[in-house]
Amino acid sequence: MTEPTTLHAAPAVEPADYTALTQDVALLTRADAGALRLTDADRADFLQRMTTNNIQVLQPGQGTVTVLTSPTARVLFVFSVLAQPDALLVLPMPTQTAALARHLRGQIFFMDKVKVENLSEQWTRLRLMGPQAAALLSKIGADVHDLPAHGWRSHDDALLIAQPNFDVPGYELLVPTERVADWQARLAAQGARAIGDAAYTTRSIELGIPQLGAELSEAYTPLEIGLSWTCADNKGCYTGQEIIARQITYDKVTKYLVSLHSAAPLAPGSEVMLDGRSVGTITSVAHSPAHGPVALAIVKRPHHQPGTAVIVEGVAAQIAALPMTHS
Repeated sequence: MTEPTTLHAAPAVEPADYTALTQDVALLTRADAGALRLTDADRADFLQRMTTNNIQVLQPGQGTVTVLTSPTARVLFVFSVLAQPDALLVLPMPTQTAALARHLRGQIFFMDKVKVENLSEQWTRLRLMGPQAAALLSKIGADVHDLPAHGWRSHDDALLIAQPNFDVPGYELLVPTERVADWQARLAAQGARAIGDAAYTTRSIELGIPQLGAELSEAYTPLEIGLSWTCADNKGCYTGQEIIARQITYDKVTKYLVSLHSAAPLAPGSEVMLDGRSVGTITSVAHSPAHGPVALAIVKRPHHQPGTAVIVEGVAAQIAALPMTHS
């Protein structure tokens, strides 16, 4: 089995950060996450022919998550798309904005009417997470309870995007860069705790969210890493579609993203063993304040079922149901 391109050591988690994520409100400033804007008449057709989800059906105020795949249906980029009246706003994964901009520009044909603009200097992304996030936004006059999944709306000088099933569930805030400190103070005044990457990464691994450079890599297809919900079956051709369609139609998905509980910490890249043979590979690890050592792995079926007992480098582990709940 192909190993991930990046190996992740388990980060140390600040207990108060984890509590904010699981019980209250946590705020993560994403200085390495930018934004792109696509304009001109062919912007929707342009993304439609390259990515897995149905971009053409989006109306202003709506959004979705889509995957840009290779001709062999391997994951290249995963990003959110927000429909504006005269543009599509694209929110790439952290650290990938410049690379995605280059890739998109390289796919523009001579007759395409589409422009790609990098807005990362003008806008900064904040992420508000935790069970009380919506209530906090209501306190500042931004009622988001009726906002559909991946929908967005303006509030003051920011855009608020609901993302309940992509990334750690919460709200992405796109704020003017010169106003970041004001927004941080405003949210903190209502009880949001600024957290670090360690707690955020741990929580995302608990929830079975594929990690950039580990599960989100060219080693896997969207169906193998839990992103089947981003692959629309009501659209035309896109790069990699034939392979994804065959995987679905002929039941050809042979490995799956799973979560593992273990008696001791595991190491990324380690083989998952069952009855003396390798059935998978550890891809991401964390130490959860609630669950102890946890990991994500890509495991061959039928061994991916919750409750399956496995061995990893001599350590006993068990495949667990996703997502892990906080007790």
